[in-house]
Amino acid sequence: MIAAESSRFPAWFITLVLLTLLVSAASSSGQNGSHCIDGTYDHEGRTCCLCGAGLHLVEHCTTDLQIGKCQTCPKLEYSSHPNYETSCEPCTSCSQPSANLEVDEPCTPARNTRCRCKENHYCSSDIKPCITCKPCKVCDEGIEVDCTPNSDTVCKEKIGDNKLWIILGIIVPMLVIGLVVGLAVGLACHWKRRRDRERRHPVELTDFTAAKSQLLRAPVVDLQPHLPDIAEVIGWNDMKVVAMYSSIQNPAIEECQMNHPGNIQEAKLELLKIWVEKNGREASRNIVQILQSKGKRDTAEKVMDILSRPNNNPA
Repeated sequence: MIAAESSRFPAWFITLVLLTLLVSAASSSGQNGSHCIDGTYDHEGRTCCLCGAGLHLVEHCTTDLQIGKCQTCPKLEYSSHPNYETSCEPCTSCSQPSANLEVDEPCTPARNTRCRCKENHYCSSDIKPCITCKPCKVCDEGIEVDCTPNSDTVCKEKIGDNKLWIILGIIVPMLVIGLVVGLAVGLACHWKRRRDRERRHPVELTDFTAAKSQLLRAPVVDLQPHLPDIAEVIGWNDMKVVAMYSSIQNPAIEECQMNHPGNIQEAKLELLKIWVEKNGREASRNIVQILQSKGKRDTAEKVMDILSRPNNNPA
């Protein structure tokens, strides 16, 4: 009976059935596991797969453990890690003026540009990647150690340099001692004259101190024509303080800097325009008051000087 049933189902048929069952089981196991090889993130109660490096998110997933719609980063943009950002980062430029850089490896959708120093230039900073390269030293007496991408040329010593150093070793300390003594005498004379003036004119000195302590009060003028001049005198850190004091969020501040890589002047100008829109008519008065309240009186006085120039139109 068994022999009859075996002849009804040949060995190849039984093997085919077993292989089909194994493939089906493996496929089922793969579907029950996670397909998110780059990790996951949560969105509206669902767990979605991250877009891979070189991609950015276009649409979120509609079912758990599925990848949404991802798109390759545009030209001159990249994303080096799995993400769910809706845009990619701008590629670094190696062509900033006076930076003396050139492209070592071009930007790709998954990797930022890598810059290197131009020929006969070196990077003097420990910060990597290098931002600015300097020209290698030119040696008149011959080269001891060649210039490398990370170190300047070492020149051979000139004949007689040792004698020069001995002479300098004698003269320089004497000059330093003389300078210190002269400075001490000058300070003593200055304090003596000041003390004499205080005794002779106590009222005048008091009035001067009171005048210096008074708060600056800026005119209310249209700030727009003066923004380039103000951007020249106000530092980036001071500009950030002014912006945050007016409740401009840090991401907006960082975006201004990212929009103008390597050009902090343009970044300050863009942030100033946002700040003026937020402050409206009182912008000219507010910027002076904020700088002064943050201990930046010198900068506030420079801004006051700009605002007080002729042909100011009231805001």
